[in-house]
Amino acid sequence: MTETLDISITKNQNSRLAQTDFENLPFGRTFSDHMFVADYADGEWKAFQIVPYGNISMSPAISSLHYGQSFFEGLKAYKHVDGKVSVFRPYMNAARFNKSAERLCMPQLPEDIFVQSIAALVDIDSNWIPTKAGHSLYIRPFMFATDPFLGVQPSQTYKYMVLAGPVGPYFTKPLKVKIETHFSRSTEGGFGYAKAAGNYGGAMLPSRKAVEEGYDQLIWTDSKEHAYMEELGAANVMFILDGKLITPSTRDTILKGVTRDTVLQLARDWGYPVEERRVSVAEILEGAKNGKLTDAFGAGTAATIAPIGVIEHEGNVYTLPDPTQREFSKKVLKTLDEIRYGVTADPYGWNYMV
Repeated sequence: MTETLDISITKNQNSRLAQTDFENLPFGRTFSDHMFVADYADGEWKAFQIVPYGNISMSPAISSLHYGQSFFEGLKAYKHVDGKVSVFRPYMNAARFNKSAERLCMPQLPEDIFVQSIAALVDIDSNWIPTKAGHSLYIRPFMFATDPFLGVQPSQTYKYMVLAGPVGPYFTKPLKVKIETHFSRSTEGGFGYAKAAGNYGGAMLPSRKAVEEGYDQLIWTDSKEHAYMEELGAANVMFILDGKLITPSTRDTILKGVTRDTVLQLARDWGYPVEERRVSVAEILEGAKNGKLTDAFGAGTAATIAPIGVIEHEGNVYTLPDPTQREFSKKVLKTLDEIRYGVTADPYGWNYMV
């Protein structure tokens, strides 16, 4: 453990809390009163601050804008039924944060600094955590290079920040998804497993094309053959096929999701057969045809558990069983909610109490 961070706190004197409509919370557009900021220079992290949420100033030559040294994480804080506050599995996010940093040639952030920075921000803005079912405080830690230098080399200085904002459900209806067979999100040897900003920038054009065709999300496939499932745009993808929970195994093209790991742990503890492996497009489509595919859903921090209602592949549309009648994904979502909102005991120690 590191020592408790010495954080300079400047309170926002003009809170926007009273003017915020908590009945209308489009994802990622409402932010709490404060943000956390720290700087990396001379080989160390320093200047830990919580300041009022607002604009930051930077050089137009800042290297992250030109060469892409930028990445982020996403996690959530919940208000328990007894009024206590927790952050869900922050140390797993901290570990993944550093995997992204390593791949992008950026400095490591000690895990305890990551968790303490989030806990401090959540504590000061705890009144921003919604109490409505299915709602939470979304937390966005991120790091970017700050050298004002137009040279293709790693920056010597970086900024780490944390934003937070109240959110409702990311998806409000079963998803219509399209299996992508032309564009690729990531390639072997690339950095698809990192939450790099560039991964999301490159995905926007094909995602927009899918939306224009009436679909909510893409299921990305491997870049070589487009024959194997990888992940949804906003979540890992999971299937109940022939009575087994099946999900693509993580590697350098697939993000190792926290919610994915959580679902797998629950499934194993419940005695469900679990397979983490390469999942072919063909077997999923065949399961949709013959009725052996009984459940399909996205699993992610923002998406939580998002049922898939329709899958499209090369002009063929497959309608899956009614999400309201599915056993596994409904049970997972109910169990997750009960743990995260403090309705039931947390036997795994997933809730980090603030």
